[in-house]
Amino acid sequence: MPDIFAPILSGLHDGSVTPYLGARALSGVIDPASGQAIPADSDSLILAMNNGQPMAPKLMYEFPRAAMNVELKRGRNALTKFLDRTYRDTTWSGSALHTWLADQKLSYIVDTNRDTLLQKAYAATPHTLIVGVARITAAAYRFKLFQYDGAVYQSIDPEAVDISLPVLFKPLGTPLPESNYIASDADFVDYITELMGGFAIPPFLKRMRQGRKYLLLGMRLNRDTERMVLADIIFGHAGGWALIPNANDKEKRFLDKIGIELVQADVSDFLAAVEGMQTLEAA
Repeated sequence: MPDIFAPILSGLHDGSVTPYLGARALSGVIDPASGQAIPADSDSLILAMNNGQPMAPKLMYEFPRAAMNVELKRGRNALTKFLDRTYRDTTWSGSALHTWLADQKLSYIVDTNRDTLLQKAYAATPHTLIVGVARITAAAYRFKLFQYDGAVYQSIDPEAVDISLPVLFKPLGTPLPESNYIASDADFVDYITELMGGFAIPPFLKRMRQGRKYLLLGMRLNRDTERMVLADIIFGHAGGWALIPNANDKEKRFLDKIGIELVQADVSDFLAAVEGMQTLEAA
């Protein structure tokens, strides 16, 4: 096991390190019926949304831009239906990463994907679910809170959170227990503004996240959107690691600026380190 993974795995074990999952955390997840990979990164989401066909180059730049185009032309409902069909109505294969994370009984995980695999991995474990929302004028906050009792989710107020339960934070949304998504440019403008203003993070989490280290798994940081969401969600952090193979200069500069150590490795390397650790423990 490479030395770099030793402090990471130790921190995950003692609860001082929080996983922060990006698109490549879903690598290897497929639709068993068709063999197609789950759409997760920007390009694959755009192609799935447009029946497998590329959109105009300016729209292919980033999924939120393409999603905004769909919303303007066909309505918000068309965008929500696509995301529901993709993440709620399609059965996806399991994920070794999500299963392992759930087995560790971690107290806090951030998952920026919109799928339900992490929630399903925690299906036997009571937990608190935080879901990002946007453009809801009747609410002061840009999140919804749910408590899962091992069978069903129930909506709860910020003051009613059981802080002893694990926390799953889905800032960009999920279809379960109800469809809420941060997807289009307009969503991100509103959500990031409220993140910066402090209205997209529950008060209990603002306290809980202080001094934590983070492990970025499957994240690429080429776009302002991802960088801005990340910087606000991990505010008050104490460093950590980003597993990014072949990181470019922009990603290196950003990680250096926020004090996160770059590790030139991928999710598969992390899982190999986990397997090596388990082999040593079993010996």
